[in-house]
Amino acid sequence: MIHFVVHDENDSVGVVVVEGVRAGQDLEGWVMDQDKTLKMKAQQDIPIGHKLAIRALKDGDTVIKYGVDIGRTVAPIKVGEHAHVHNIKTKRW
Repeated sequence: MIHFVVHDENDSVGVVVVEGVRAGQDLEGWVMDQDKTLKMKAQQDIPIGHKLAIRALKDGDTVIKYGVDIGRTVAPIKVGEHAHVHNIKTKRW
């Protein structure tokens, strides 16, 4: 079962595509451009449509989703953690 999707292996986050992802759950993701899978463990509950860190990010790192810079981290994010407005902000303001 695919739990999250990633456009490119160079992205730093994927998007959860199923309901009910819970902390401690083993997840499988699909990297669309390279047609391969990733496996990881969810570190937190993550709602459908929200982002999941697929690589460790330090405070101030650029976040790449769908091959596009979507902002910067304002706190460290570990692999498998929920990545959303509480730890990512736009660079526009």
